[in-house]
Amino acid sequence: MTLLVVGASGFLGGEVCRQAVAGGRAVVGTCHGGSVGVAGVVVRRLDVTDRAAVRALLAEVRPDAVVATPYRYDDWAVTADGAAHVAYAAAEVGARLVHLSSDALHAGRPTPYSDDDPPTPIFPYGAAKAAAETAVRAVDPGAALVRTSLIVGEGSKQIQLCRDALAGRAALFSDEFRCPIDVTDLAAAVLELVDGDHAGPLNVAGPDAVSRAELGLLVARREGLDPAGLKTTTSAASGLHRPTEVRLDSTRATGLLRTRLRGVVEILA
Repeated sequence: MTLLVVGASGFLGGEVCRQAVAGGRAVVGTCHGGSVGVAGVVVRRLDVTDRAAVRALLAEVRPDAVVATPYRYDDWAVTADGAAHVAYAAAEVGARLVHLSSDALHAGRPTPYSDDDPPTPIFPYGAAKAAAETAVRAVDPGAALVRTSLIVGEGSKQIQLCRDALAGRAALFSDEFRCPIDVTDLAAAVLELVDGDHAGPLNVAGPDAVSRAELGLLVARREGLDPAGLKTTTSAASGLHRPTEVRLDSTRATGLLRTRLRGVVEILA
């Protein structure tokens, strides 16, 4: 099987590549401006906003499956249009598609979101992720759409943000709740979905709902840092209009997958 990982230079994309190569798969990974740095991966440059280039690459590689992870937080063309281009090109060559989505497409509420809850975006990035899902589902109803949360692990920008807040260089929101997942667990789950036939949205996140500030305290405990230095604020005080409480119910994924989705309390123990 040839696997194409679009966005292989990213945190999750790189881990998907590492696990796929270790599992004996032939892997082609794309990047735009960065590098992949995973031995055994054939690296190709790709701008996902260039529809013709995306189609040409997939027609050349003819992958059996595609894992699509590209996004840029403030760029609709990459996050939404790019996802549509990849989905269209994957469908053209008959490749299985696993598209990475986000909990950012929800507005936030005290009760957990199920897999089938429709998007209710309230800020531009969430709207872009919702549009990406809409395009992917329209082009390829058989695609798996993985809705995930904060991705943690060594090298994670989320963990580095916690370190910065503990050093007083940044602030963590005490009113934003998410369900962090370890990058190795998420990558393993994605590769299981590559080999499966699940279609549509699937929540793949950890079972522990914590605030970003609580995540900072977990990092402090793990790394022996003084929690008293943790700088916190609230989303409202920062003038941001984005979701606060977004909890994903991953019960369906837990029953479907062999991969155990660990909670962040265990991960950072």
